[in-house]
Amino acid sequence: MRKSRLSLFKSTSMLISVVGIIMIISTIIVVAYVGYSIVSTGITNEISSGTQYDELAELRASYSNLSVKFDSIKSTYYAGGADDVKVYNDAKLELTRANSAIENVQSALDAGKPSNEVDSRIEFAKEKLDTANKAYNNL
Repeated sequence: MRKSRLSLFKSTSMLISVVGIIMIISTIIVVAYVGYSIVSTGITNEISSGTQYDELAELRASYSNLSVKFDSIKSTYYAGGADDVKVYNDAKLELTRANSAIENVQSALDAGKPSNEVDSRIEFAKEKLDTANKAYNNL
């Protein structure tokens, strides 16, 4: 009877040790996976952010070029009648809306918004810039 208790104690002790080692290994694996996920997400966000800054620079350059075009014809429309001034101001308003959308992209990038939200703001800014370009072409 004494030997069976000793044998039972040894097997129970061995089982507890093996389960403990398995739990330690599984904990290490889970912590490593979570760490990997955090690091890979951070790297992906940085890469996405870099391309978004490039797109923002393109938007700003397009806005600047269009603004110069508007300024070059301003005197022509202001020399005309009130209707000409109204037409020019309506077109210039579209350019101002495009600038506001571009600034909205900049604020989203500065605030560290998620990349899908920044991408949607970039698309909106592109649409507004296209609208302003069409308004200029209609002048």
